[in-house]
Amino acid sequence: MRIVLVGLNALVMTLILAPTVVVARLLGMKEGPRSVYAWATRTWARSMLVSAGVRVRIHNPERLSGEQGAVYISNHVSWFDVFVLAAELPRYSFIAKSELRKIPLFGYGAEAAGIVFLDRENRKAAFESYKLAAKEVERGRSIVVYPEGTRGRDYHLRPFKKGPFVLAIASQCPIIPTIVHGSREVMAKGSFRVRSGVIDIHFLEPIETKGLEYDDRAELMMRVWTRMANSMRDHYGVGTDEYPIAEVGERTA
Repeated sequence: MRIVLVGLNALVMTLILAPTVVVARLLGMKEGPRSVYAWATRTWARSMLVSAGVRVRIHNPERLSGEQGAVYISNHVSWFDVFVLAAELPRYSFIAKSELRKIPLFGYGAEAAGIVFLDRENRKAAFESYKLAAKEVERGRSIVVYPEGTRGRDYHLRPFKKGPFVLAIASQCPIIPTIVHGSREVMAKGSFRVRSGVIDIHFLEPIETKGLEYDDRAELMMRVWTRMANSMRDHYGVGTDEYPIAEVGERTA
């Protein structure tokens, strides 16, 4: 029953907020933490949490990026990972799969709000999207990336793609490793059932990228993966025996 409420909320809020940000973009309204774009995306996400009966607990909120742009690297097991971060972060954008752009009205609204869409089937296009995102980070907007590539079915940390770390190095802005836990219990991958609950967000110690170059991307990825895997193990007893780098031959975007 709760999924019906969440779905109706998503429909109504999209019908209201998507045209708002599209018009704002056409009028050339400025961006920023208090802009109509930031207000609309936070309002949409918070309404999703309220309709689902979700409460958010934030750990180490002092590590949230303020005026400076940052790259948030997060684990991903549920759509509610997106909603909780969108509801709490300051000025931000997401790297999202290109399929979402095709959703009527939502896609136009998301693009107008600054979401960067990624074509995972086209490596060259994917890296162009990362370059675009890096410029946004340089301008002070934070970017949220899910380097596992897609949602997992449990909380163990899976191998990362290298593309997000190319983005971070290109921006020369800090990475904030982020752990989200509790979202799978709210709505698991492949399920249409939504349960109320508490979702925890842990903002881990930032990792600087200043002075790093393209050839440092694998080492940077290892540092971030290790910090996140250790945090998941220490806080929730979740281990992993997977290697942090995608196997040779896999897409690394």
